[in-house]
Amino acid sequence: MKLGTAHTRWIPIYLFGGVLYTPAAHGFVTPVTPPIPRSAFSTSAGEGPLRSTTSDEEVVEINPIVAAVKVSKTVEVFGLVKQMEAEGQTVTSLCVGEPDFPPPKAVLDAAIAAIGDGETRYTAVTGTAALRNAIAADLKRRKGLDYNPQTEIVVGNGAKQSVYQGVLATCGPGDEVIIPAPYWPSYPEMASLVGAEPVIVETTADTGYLLTPEALRRALQEHSKCKLLILCNPSNPTGGVYNKEQLEGLATVLRQFPKVVVLADEIYERLVYEGECISFASMPGMFDRTLTINGFSKAYAMTGMRLGYVAAPQKLAKAVTTIQSQLTSCAGSISQAAGVAALTKVSDEELEQNVHIMKKKRDYVLGELEKIPGVKVAIPPSGAFYVLPDVAGYFGGDDTELCLQLLKRKNLAIVPGSSFGAPGTVRLSYATSMEELRTAMRKLAEFLEEERA
Repeated sequence: MKLGTAHTRWIPIYLFGGVLYTPAAHGFVTPVTPPIPRSAFSTSAGEGPLRSTTSDEEVVEINPIVAAVKVSKTVEVFGLVKQMEAEGQTVTSLCVGEPDFPPPKAVLDAAIAAIGDGETRYTAVTGTAALRNAIAADLKRRKGLDYNPQTEIVVGNGAKQSVYQGVLATCGPGDEVIIPAPYWPSYPEMASLVGAEPVIVETTADTGYLLTPEALRRALQEHSKCKLLILCNPSNPTGGVYNKEQLEGLATVLRQFPKVVVLADEIYERLVYEGECISFASMPGMFDRTLTINGFSKAYAMTGMRLGYVAAPQKLAKAVTTIQSQLTSCAGSISQAAGVAALTKVSDEELEQNVHIMKKKRDYVLGELEKIPGVKVAIPPSGAFYVLPDVAGYFGGDDTELCLQLLKRKNLAIVPGSSFGAPGTVRLSYATSMEELRTAMRKLAEFLEEERA
């Protein structure tokens, strides 16, 4: 084949020590003459990487589905906080949902022991038998749910991965996913990532931002392609908790729509201050169509260990397993050993102590918010560690501008409610120290007082 024709023969060229080499007979290489200086491959007069003269934007194309995904405002604000701290500024932050207390000692001891015992290998895709058995026993004891640990529980790298795999296992292009607002910002983006259409169903402050049976029925009637309902209970960002009667009302509606699967995100279910959090899968007729999501980040403060799970009927669990086998294979073996200890060696009483402390923090924040004119909390949160006050009376209801100015002027970071589908509100996380909370509430009160002046 001749050079310059449509069948151009490409010859590999190797760069070593500033000299180009081309293949020669017998597997040896021959230097190109004259040698090309290394500086010829720099982007400036000094040293630099080899780069094309063509802009990356002109060559590289990102999957349009990915390109359309919005960056989480929580992550964005947290990034700004870390940047300001790196510049030497002191920032008070109520933006991230991470407990300030450490994991229980039994959890840390188990992780250390697992390392010492050499438990550092891959596990089964669905998780170790010990952890799956512990999860099944815990769900049976506390929730009355009977899952087969061999076929109906899949351990993943955090509840977030489990949520996404649940969405991917049930939905695809052309399907619709019902998401009550306010919502965790990742829900609609996950739906979009699998090609489905997120259907946002508005709720109201006077109902505690909880989805009502009437609103659910209306949404299902108007969206015949709905395949999935995502129900976060307790709710991020509102802290609202559905009681048994409210869940039964939703289940009654869903029985009329048998093809709709429910993804019940119950990651905050051990952080409830009044009443109890009942699993949606325990509602009559709902077990066979519910993916129950839970994990270890919130109740056990194991955020960095990245450990969560989905419990679901075998058909759904198998689909999730197939997805995970092609993505991450398995959760970390050390984290799984720690998870076993969390479920078998940490008492309910020890966890309740943290809940009691968190309740005091919630009550403090609510009391301080009540003192600020124009800030309203219609129904106090009864779970999780968030409060979503209405601040629509400030900045013309522009919650994003409020948060930006607050960070700029007072070095206080909170998250705009519009990113949760609740414009005119802000989300405060009280999962931090009382000292930090006192500073934060003082800064917020001063800031809003200056705005009223």
